[in-house]
Amino acid sequence: MIHGSTSVTSLKSSPTRAHQSPVIATARQEEQQPVVGRGMAPLSSSGVLRRLRAQATPRLLTVLLAVVVGVAPRSASAITRRDFPEGFVFGAGSSAFQVEGAAAEDGRAPSIWDTFTHEGYSYDGSTADVSADQYHHYKEDVKLMHAMGLDAYRFSIAWPRLIPDGRGEINAKGLEYYNNLVDELILHGIQPHATIYHFDLPQVLQDEYGGLLSPRFIEDYTAFAEVCFKHFGDRVKHWVTLNEPNIEPIGSYDQGSQPPRRCSYPFGKNCTGGDSSTEPYIAAHHLLLAHASAVSLYRNKYQPIQGGQIGITLLGWWHEPATNTSEDAAAASRMNDFHIGWFMHPLVYGDYPPVMRSRVGDRLPRLSAEESARARGSFDFVGFNHYLILRVRSSAEEEELKDYYVDAGVQNPLLAITEGRVESPPWALGKLLEHLKVNYGNPPVVIHENGLGDSPESRGPIEYDDEYRSEFLQNYLEVLYQSIRNGSDARGYFVWSFLDVFEFIFAYRLRFGLCGVDMRAAARTRYARSSARWYAGFLRGGELRPPARSDRAYYVA
Repeated sequence: MIHGSTSVTSLKSSPTRAHQSPVIATARQEEQQPVVGRGMAPLSSSGVLRRLRAQATPRLLTVLLAVVVGVAPRSASAITRRDFPEGFVFGAGSSAFQVEGAAAEDGRAPSIWDTFTHEGYSYDGSTADVSADQYHHYKEDVKLMHAMGLDAYRFSIAWPRLIPDGRGEINAKGLEYYNNLVDELILHGIQPHATIYHFDLPQVLQDEYGGLLSPRFIEDYTAFAEVCFKHFGDRVKHWVTLNEPNIEPIGSYDQGSQPPRRCSYPFGKNCTGGDSSTEPYIAAHHLLLAHASAVSLYRNKYQPIQGGQIGITLLGWWHEPATNTSEDAAAASRMNDFHIGWFMHPLVYGDYPPVMRSRVGDRLPRLSAEESARARGSFDFVGFNHYLILRVRSSAEEEELKDYYVDAGVQNPLLAITEGRVESPPWALGKLLEHLKVNYGNPPVVIHENGLGDSPESRGPIEYDDEYRSEFLQNYLEVLYQSIRNGSDARGYFVWSFLDVFEFIFAYRLRFGLCGVDMRAAARTRYARSSARWYAGFLRGGELRPPARSDRAYYVA
């Protein structure tokens, strides 16, 4: 076994094999003509809108299953990265709060997540003060990325590190760090894909005006985004405005399970105040307007000169009916509108989904004509973080006290996660992509997060052999390949995560890294897992499911 830092050559030369499981069971049809002419040339959202108008696609109650009705692919074992469209980007990701560490170094100020974890609210009471310590190890990490053959690295820029007071003066040390990271990535031929906001709101803005609940957030966020465009946009050509704005308001302002821990009875416990019936919608509204503001600024001032692309990344849970009843089928459809449509509908059509308008009523903020026009088409691509499905049961009870899930008319599906009843069937990604194709004009999509977590408690603090993770990723990539052949405009795939990191409320109880990090060691030693070696082999032209070898599966030696 390799111990200590992994060498560049070890990722290139180590033998790999895939677990010889059956190919995902899907109905297959005769081979059809492949999709042609699909590259990475920028496709603006205005093209999506034109397609929608031309097709006049009706709204479907339930989405078609792409992997059932679509094109049969080549044998999964024979799929290589060359079978994906020209320019398709393969990468891996992280976020600043989760990976950087150096929480109180070089002028960085606290975020709301620092406050939350230091008050003991993470799953195991730990903090991200050090985490994987990428702030001090970024050169080593970029060498590992290069050895793995990544096209791109998705990271986020910490607002409290770059502008510690939330607005105004730029922290020179923070600016230096991100310039160095971007330059190091480019030096090694890796595209930097930067997320501007990934949950780490400066605590000072939360204290000053209530963070996302105030429209002042829009102005301060836009100013922060401009600093990023101005200082990094000559080299960063792929921007994400916000990460998962369709779930942050639920955890933060409905359930109260995430900072700033706001909720109201009976929807959360031990909250600092709040109103679960209104605040999630207000927070999401301000996030939407902040996104649209940043995109407008970028398109008018920076994109014509810098030539990059800008989009947003949403959480892409897929909701399925818990039973075969019509009530649960309707509930799952509503939940997909509340979850995916909450942002996709205004981004494509200029307003929130009709089902949300009718069920939430005047608690759902209104978009002015100007706001609607600015939101509509405000993306060059849409990112989705996809991990799992949630089984949905209808709730017909008329509740006096309302929150997001009561408004959707469903029993809270998040209980499945807290109780450990999580399903991650790869076909759900196909359903998600087909849903976007049918209902939202087939927008350019990048899968920004997809991965499988495990527990150090069950597998030990150091784990080299994660064959199960390689198989998980293979299964998802096969479905993604099928969806592209069926016409979905998918343009990239990023594994979550490149390294083991601090997994927000789950802290260090879950790890997703292709490369492991010894969190017990002061040096935060990195080591390549077998999934990293499999991914490296695939990215360098190997088969999706490599042929079996006589040695141990994904053996690291």
